[in-house]
Amino acid sequence: MNKIVEKENFSEKVVKIVVEAPLIAKARKPGNFVIVRVGEKGERIPLTIAGADIAKGTITIIVQKMGVSSTKLCDLKVGEYITDLVGPLGKPTEIHNVGTVLCCGGGVGVAPLLPIVEGYKKAGNRVITVIAARSKDLLILEDEMRKNSDELIVMTDDGSHGRKGLVTEGMEEVIKREKVDECITIGPAIMMKFCSLLTKKYEIPTMASLNSIMVDGTGMCGACRVTVDGKTKFTCVDGPEFDAHKIDFDEMMSRLGGYKEEEKDKMDHFEN
Repeated sequence: MNKIVEKENFSEKVVKIVVEAPLIAKARKPGNFVIVRVGEKGERIPLTIAGADIAKGTITIIVQKMGVSSTKLCDLKVGEYITDLVGPLGKPTEIHNVGTVLCCGGGVGVAPLLPIVEGYKKAGNRVITVIAARSKDLLILEDEMRKNSDELIVMTDDGSHGRKGLVTEGMEEVIKREKVDECITIGPAIMMKFCSLLTKKYEIPTMASLNSIMVDGTGMCGACRVTVDGKTKFTCVDGPEFDAHKIDFDEMMSRLGGYKEEEKDKMDHFEN
């Protein structure tokens, strides 16, 4: 079970892994995630499913090396096995025909956005996608996004590819020229915050995926709690997607940095 059948390095720290998981491939929907574990004493890592092939019985996950556990996962080779793989988990994206949908992804957030873009397109929507990264070498899945979108706008901070600027600049260009009925954003918390502020200004319903804050994925640890519309929600069981205009992003960003020192110490020990 859980054999790695394909692996591709998108960059030094971002890796695409295709793994055998026929039951998950059959059941997954856009927005779902899995929990993986490398080694019998390994840490549980939540990862959004970036794609699935029912015929081949595989799912695709895209991993960014952030700490010890993600590094161990990225270091596995084709033919090796992931110790545990559980899913699909989380509430799937509510996809329907609404008209024009603006899909916005930043960094590795582009990976979980891909099946959502595919889903909106299959539902008959006009899909305009904006993807962004700091530089050209950090962009992922551009060809796949272009294939599944009516229009793709690429933004880079340094102007090394596409247009120079932030994801919000590409978004506002679209919003000013045509009616946008719905928006979804996935990426770093700070990016989603400013995407949300922009769409709130134009009164466009917006969903944000908070997968980056999850830990155990079952609602038991409480580490993924966020405040939505003044109420405490657990990202893994109540989400991972919420109304972006009701999320307390400042609180979320504060909590995301809570264990940076401990994570750095663990990584230093692992590398040395």
